[in-house]
Amino acid sequence: MEQKSLTTLEKRWVLYDVGNSAFTMLVSTLFPIYFNSLAESAGVSEVDYLAYWGYATSVATILVVLIGPVLGAMADIRNFKKPLFSACMCLGVLGCAALSLPTMWMAFLAVFVLARVGYNTSLIFYDSMLVDVTTKERMDMVSSHGYAWGYIGSCIPFVCSIVLVLLYEKIGISIRTAMTLAFCLNAIWWLVMTIPLLRVYKQVYCVERQSGIVRSSFQRLGTTLRDMKNQKHIFLFLLAFFFFIDGVYTVIDMATAYGSALGLDTQGMLLALLVTQLVAFPCALLFSRLSKKYETAKLLKVCLVAYIVIAVFAIQLDQQWEFWLLAVMVGMFQGAIQALSRSYFAKIIPADKAGEYFGIYDICGKGASFTGTTLVGVVAQMTNLPNAGVAVIAVMFVIGLILFNRAARQPERANRK
Repeated sequence: MEQKSLTTLEKRWVLYDVGNSAFTMLVSTLFPIYFNSLAESAGVSEVDYLAYWGYATSVATILVVLIGPVLGAMADIRNFKKPLFSACMCLGVLGCAALSLPTMWMAFLAVFVLARVGYNTSLIFYDSMLVDVTTKERMDMVSSHGYAWGYIGSCIPFVCSIVLVLLYEKIGISIRTAMTLAFCLNAIWWLVMTIPLLRVYKQVYCVERQSGIVRSSFQRLGTTLRDMKNQKHIFLFLLAFFFFIDGVYTVIDMATAYGSALGLDTQGMLLALLVTQLVAFPCALLFSRLSKKYETAKLLKVCLVAYIVIAVFAIQLDQQWEFWLLAVMVGMFQGAIQALSRSYFAKIIPADKAGEYFGIYDICGKGASFTGTTLVGVVAQMTNLPNAGVAVIAVMFVIGLILFNRAARQPERANRK
């Protein structure tokens, strides 16, 4: 009889989504607002502020793209995944807490880049753990629960942070103290939610350790990349993923910065993004249920069409109520497209090479994020219109849908161990 509820191991894996989602929430809300205040005090214009924030995100992405695949290959070695995951998680947690220290906007961006690298690299190992903590048949459900509970769980430290930031005068503290408390609170939340997974996780699928760990990791990675030409279902999915996740990550990374550049009310945007989290929770669970009745590929296509509509709507956005509507629309599909992409990929790759493949998966995801945030910054500066960059994102979603249709039709030639 099929077990419908999550196992203890699956629940503890889900908890890491709850923990790291607090950082994601800050990146899309308080971080850019705080950076905006630092930049304004230094005389940086609104257009340049948006561009510099996008460039910093892109730099972090490039660093992860360069080191991610090799770290992923190293993580496949027996007993390597947990310590690598722990080290990257700690870098992200410490970076999050340290973001309250800089008083100059360039120093803030430098610390942000380090925190972002720690966060993103930890996800390579975390995502690849999916093959160890559950079965192929339960991956859609478990992955969806991760994003769903991540969205609702992140609201707890976020609400506390918003109270500190918006009511700091009534509490009797300075805005800087409020920001320090908010950053530290979210860092502690992230760390505490990670501990249960670290206590029970054991690497199931792995390769044996060889002499010259780094060299052998490069060799295995090279072999995998060469073999991928015969794995068209994997190659085309990664190509499609590169394009459509571009839009998803860019919306997440740039939402508040985009709204600020348009002159929208800060408090209204923060509350709207909180609504995104609340809407994303039941919708991610809904797609988890739907994955038991419908093919993952069909559900992903629904999400892609929805995101095309969202991107087109965002092009003309210039009113507060439109930002609220956009936040609700994003919440309906954001968790689903991320969760189903993760589980779809985990099901079509060899389990003993999960770290390697998720390192490559991360290249596509973070490389897309680099492309999206950079394009938004460049186009905004070239046209002096923040809305102009969003049009490019809509095109990326269309390309992603076309490529994914081709990927879904390809026969699977690799056997998952």
